[in-house]
Amino acid sequence: MVKKLNSFDGLVFSTNPDQELNYFDSNGETETLTNAKQYLRIELDKKQRRGKEVTLVSGFIGKEEDLKELAKKIKTKCGVGGTAKEGGILIQGDFRQKISDLLIAEGFKIKKINF
Repeated sequence: MVKKLNSFDGLVFSTNPDQELNYFDSNGETETLTNAKQYLRIELDKKQRRGKEVTLVSGFIGKEEDLKELAKKIKTKCGVGGTAKEGGILIQGDFRQKISDLLIAEGFKIKKINF
């Protein structure tokens, strides 16, 4: 079984000394996809949070600044706290429906998990 390396887009070995791997831009982050091409997952999580509910938005592909900007929009709309880290957004409480409505209005494609 051959394992595909995602970071090199399928390239395993090359004898070409001029081979360039242009997977990342100059500062090491991927370019942000347009909203219509983003598939975000929305789910409710209670595990390892002492019974408190957290709404998770994951699957964002892009720069960290754009992720933080989207998290700020969601937190403002819901009126609660949260954070953006590790490519995902954590929102305190169960706001799955409100977040899905907001993301659809912004043009994102969503997938509802455990609704």
